[in-house]
Amino acid sequence: MPLERLVEIMRRLRDPVSGCEWDTVQTFETIAPYTIEEAYEVADAIARNDMDALADELGDLQLQVVFHSRMAEEAGQFSLSDVIDRICDKMERRHPHIFGDAEHGGRHLWEKIKADERAANPDKSALAGVALALPALERAAKLQRRAARVGFDWPDVAGPRAKIDEELAELDAETEHPRMFEELGDLLFAVVNLARHLNIEPEAALRDANRKFEQRFRAIEQAPGFADLSLEEKEELWAAAKKAQADSSA
Repeated sequence: MPLERLVEIMRRLRDPVSGCEWDTVQTFETIAPYTIEEAYEVADAIARNDMDALADELGDLQLQVVFHSRMAEEAGQFSLSDVIDRICDKMERRHPHIFGDAEHGGRHLWEKIKADERAANPDKSALAGVALALPALERAAKLQRRAARVGFDWPDVAGPRAKIDEELAELDAETEHPRMFEELGDLLFAVVNLARHLNIEPEAALRDANRKFEQRFRAIEQAPGFADLSLEEKEELWAAAKKAQADSSA
């Protein structure tokens, strides 16, 4: 089996006598950033609709699971089999309408089961379990969704939209960097709240904005003497690139 082959490769790489110098000294903490990076590279391949790259990146992500599991097994904590058993148990538990005798499924049943699981957690906060390592935009949205489940939310989009204006005014009023830092964070948090009310994933929206900016900038920087052009001339090139981009996607 391919997975068994990967497990054996990792076992050999981590062998304290004959293994790889780099792999043998890694820890959960040193590998965690690579795990996050690989997940983003999976998302990037999907965004580019590059299925060949996606196959590669999913393999890299799978390696991360095997790597962490191997280190845990060496420490006597758990094994890859435990990891797989736990996710299988969780998926079956959260889909009793498929694997059990529940008559109805769907999102509401999924959320109820997850809520029951959280109720067993010693941390009783509605915000319990929102991972600190999530990207800031994504974590903000998740914190807000959790708070909304217990009624801490605006009834419609007008509330978060007005909050953006309020936070902008507070940012404009500040002159000291520490306070500007704080107010800018509040503004970003408010923008995430607006995105949530519009049913838009802020992380995905920002990735798309990054893509558009990069495509347009790469186009305009090809102009002869670009660095020496005036800002007005660069703005004209930008407007033309924006129009060309819109025409090509129409």
